Amino acid sequence: MKPRVARAIAVLSLLLAGVAHGHAFLEHAEPRVGSTVGSPPSSLSLTFTEGIEPAFSKVELTDAGGKRIETGALEHPESNVLTVSLPGLAPGSYTVSWSVVSVDTHATDGHFTFTVKGS
Repeated sequence: MKPRVARAIAVLSLLLAGVAHGHAFLEHAEPRVGSTVGSPPSSLSLTFTEGIEPAFSKVELTDAGGKRIETGALEHPESNVLTVSLPGLAPGSYTVSWSVVSVDTHATDGHFTFTVKGS
């Protein structure tokens, strides 16, 4: 490989690495994003791609009508995990809205839904 091409690839790799890091994105959630669960979950757990600052993070739950559901206090059991306890949820669709600040101060937010199946 020619030195000029090798340098270009190296620079491009560094630029792309900078884009991929620095923001905490939702890696997975329980209940899973878009899932239907058979019984009401007792908690909600969000795992992010990197460590987050819990003091600058929040998780909110709303029902299909947009009414906010009271959850337990935000917990931070691991550097990249947030959890909240949930009340007994009725069958229906729920939206989880989250916003976090990563340990390197970049803010991200998002939302997803899950459904509690009726009996």
